[in-house]
Amino acid sequence: MSDDRVVVVKDGSGSSGSGWLIALILLAAVVVGGIVAMRYVDSNAAKNNAVSQAANSVGNAADEVGDAAQKAAGD
Repeated sequence: MSDDRVVVVKDGSGSSGSGWLIALILLAAVVVGGIVAMRYVDSNAAKNNAVSQAANSVGNAADEVGDAAQKAAGD
C-alpha cells in the first residue's frame, strides 16, 4: 500500500503591505483635515474680531456725533 501525503506550506510573503499603506493614507487625511479645520476656526475668529471692532468704532462715532449735537444745541 502506498501512502500519499500532501504537504501544504504557507508562505508568509503573501502580504504586500497594503494595510500599512491604507493606514498611512488615512493618517495623512486626518492631518490635512485637522489643518483645514484649524484654519477655518482661525478665519472665523478673525472675522468675528473684525466685526466686533467695527461695531465698537460705530458706537464710538455715534457717541462723538451725540456729543457734537449736544454742544451745538447748547451754544
